[in-house]
Amino acid sequence: MLYVVAIGWMFVVLTMSAAEALAATGSLLGALITFVFYGLLPLALVLYLLGTAARRRARRAAESAAQPDGSGHAAGNAVAAKREEP
Repeated sequence: MLYVVAIGWMFVVLTMSAAEALAATGSLLGALITFVFYGLLPLALVLYLLGTAARRRARRAAESAAQPDGSGHAAGNAVAAKREEP
């Protein structure tokens, strides 16, 4: 659902930029500034902030998978090697 809103917002900003570039008093520099400051930077910030919880969950899952016993030490071989007689 969030990506639909992001795509819609980028469409609006792209339309604003095109209007700025094609206007009689507009310029390509103004269109570029409009696109960057109304589109790319705010959207990147919002998507980064809204993705924080997912990144935190992924980091915790990776940490718990790396340390199954919760001791803080690296997992080693828990089963002793079988001694074989010659």
